[in-house]
Amino acid sequence: MDSFSKTVLITGASSGIGEGVARELARRGARVGLVARRADALAEVVRKIDATAGRALALAADVQDAASIRAAADRMRAAFGSIDVLIANAGIATSSDASQLNAEEVASVINVNVIGAANSVAAVLPGMVERGQGHLVAISSLAAYRGLPKSAAYCASKAGVSAFFESLRLDLAPKGIDVTIIHPGFIKTPLTAGRTAKMPYLMELDDAVAKIVRVIERRKKSYAFPWQLATIVRAGMVMPNFMYDWISRRNSFRE
Repeated sequence: MDSFSKTVLITGASSGIGEGVARELARRGARVGLVARRADALAEVVRKIDATAGRALALAADVQDAASIRAAADRMRAAFGSIDVLIANAGIATSSDASQLNAEEVASVINVNVIGAANSVAAVLPGMVERGQGHLVAISSLAAYRGLPKSAAYCASKAGVSAFFESLRLDLAPKGIDVTIIHPGFIKTPLTAGRTAKMPYLMELDDAVAKIVRVIERRKKSYAFPWQLATIVRAGMVMPNFMYDWISRRNSFRE
């Protein structure tokens, strides 16, 4: 079993990718702090990790509230010492046609996905800068690359996350802090559950977690997967608009 003896703070850790990554890192020896709003769900994840002799701490907090996530980071430092890695994973998604645009819904997605990530970074970054080492990981999405039908808020938020962390990477590399941006495609999680639209190259959660953990271990600057869908998305970035629009309107992945 590979070893990962670091202290890792993970947001959005009560289910899906966050829970999967937390359990795998704990299995490898990491001390993990689990952040989410649902205390009961976090307690269940901690129970699963404890059952495999891992070390985990439930930190009920709202990433939208800077003071809340800062307090969670303080509790983790008190329990485990300095925070070596932040995995900013907390995120929500909505699906609506732009003709029914709801500004409050857009704000909610931006607040969780972008502001929440920024609040999480702010909660751990001063200690990393002081020590001259650390690792910031953003779970973005292939939806960050171009706009998709019925996904304006989500695409905007993930584009914002990717650009935000890329800027951080440029600023923080000289200070000894690595930044990794991960762009997954469709994964079987609560976020994708219940959709009737076809999701190409849909991945099992365990397979996605294995890829994500490997990328974190290698401290890669960026990673997009699965490669088949990532290749298609990258091709879309260089398509002329008329071609991209024609294809995208006929291949919505939302209901």
